[in-house]
Amino acid sequence: MSTDSVKQDQLHVVMFPFLAFGHINPFVQLSNKLFSHGVRITLLSAESNISRIRSTLNLNPAINIISLQFPNGVSSTADLPPHLAANLVHAIDLTQPQLKSLLLKLKPHYVFFDFAQHWLPKIASELGVKSVRFSSFPAIADSYITVPSRFSNVEGRNITFEDLKTPPPGYPQTDASLKDFEAMDLMFLFKRFGENLTGYERVMQGFGECSIIVFRSCMEIEGPYLEYMEKQFGKPVLVSGPLVPEPSRGVLEEKWSKWLDTFPAKSVVLCSFGSEAFLNDDQIKELASGLELSGLPFILVLKFSSDLCAESELERTLPKGFLERVKDRGLVHTGWFQQQLVLKHPSVGCHVGHAGFSSVVEAMVNECELVLLPLKADQFFITKLVVKDLEAGVEINRRETDGYFQKEDVLKALKTLMVEYEKEAGKHIRENRMKWGKFLSDNDDNFITDLVSQLKSMA
Repeated sequence: MSTDSVKQDQLHVVMFPFLAFGHINPFVQLSNKLFSHGVRITLLSAESNISRIRSTLNLNPAINIISLQFPNGVSSTADLPPHLAANLVHAIDLTQPQLKSLLLKLKPHYVFFDFAQHWLPKIASELGVKSVRFSSFPAIADSYITVPSRFSNVEGRNITFEDLKTPPPGYPQTDASLKDFEAMDLMFLFKRFGENLTGYERVMQGFGECSIIVFRSCMEIEGPYLEYMEKQFGKPVLVSGPLVPEPSRGVLEEKWSKWLDTFPAKSVVLCSFGSEAFLNDDQIKELASGLELSGLPFILVLKFSSDLCAESELERTLPKGFLERVKDRGLVHTGWFQQQLVLKHPSVGCHVGHAGFSSVVEAMVNECELVLLPLKADQFFITKLVVKDLEAGVEINRRETDGYFQKEDVLKALKTLMVEYEKEAGKHIRENRMKWGKFLSDNDDNFITDLVSQLKSMA
């Protein structure tokens, strides 16, 4: 059989993630897993992102990347302070002519796209390409916010944060609700920007007009939410599994390994919040103080906006004398961090984080306890999934109105899983975390096998 014939028979998928690395990473993970099952992959992104996608995110070297040109010069959230991140949506909109030309040239079977590209299904349909809305978050979030039934009770008026505090009609969990500060945070979805559309409208149009929806999830964990989405949009809803990260090709830096080697197994707390989540001054002080009070060894990783001097911010925001008091058992770091490799180290036994789904999955499969402090959007729902549905972690208690927490709240959460873990509550959570971590590790490849089979049958 000729090479051309093999290529023609081979399933070809184009991946087009949003420009934030929290979105790019799951698309890269899915690309690697599909590629390992014989699927031809073409990934689209900005030129300035490609080296990081290749190295830090470990895209398979054999996968083709095509760089898109962004006329306004914007290429990723890493280059922007948070208040300008909406500029990325406009940057994505400007790629429509390029995207159409590329699909015409590549002739893939499917194009997987993200929340911002609401216009993509129409372009793909005109070219005979099936469009797949890939949600890099679990279904619990979209099924609560971005479903047709969400508007059934508002009768044409603008939605309010009070509306968002309660679930939409028919939602699988009738007692589900959001705190005031969580609902207020989600109101950004209803602001107009880029083509005068709201984020909510973009998401709804993408779900409504695509050929297939794929969630980074599985029926065992999210069956009711996935079934609800399928009923709401009347189209196939498939799953990729939670996408357990491939083993890193890197080596843990000696400064981390030597320090971690001095502590007993599963005794160290890693406290980190992803690449694009920022804590305010009060939160940093309370979090650091809570870690200090726990008496546990820890690594605290803090990130600051790209327009600030990270070292100066550390000095300004940490409690006075903190670094000196914890010098024998605590490290503070800012900037890029080898999270995946640190979580794998035998001495690390707990992850305190923002409930980004990649971090949650990494912690679970590396047998680390989960203490969750969600900061925005999907993270509130991932926390509910882990804490309430799976009973596999604890959430740091916070004030209903503004999300404020105190050092005592941090201490209490850590004690439940790391100090008093033989008590009934801690023991139950630990056992569930172990059960789900093993399930994810054992079934990761099966989810991809099933997805490839379904995509082939629908191509």
